[in-house]
Amino acid sequence: MADKKPVFDADECTGCGLCVDECEAECLEMSDDDVATLARPDDCTGCGTCEENCPSEAVTVK
Repeated sequence: MADKKPVFDADECTGCGLCVDECEAECLEMSDDDVATLARPDDCTGCGTCEENCPSEAVTVK
């Protein structure tokens, strides 16, 4: 399990799903409100791909 995890700003998330699509660990999902969430934190590697691919800068890995 990685020390760093993505944190999502629901106010900034546009619901595009790019972070979910690009996540190699498949640990992200879109919520019922079309906001990205860390659905399976134990699977997250902390790689930062979600942050790198977010066009609205709604994801921060920390």
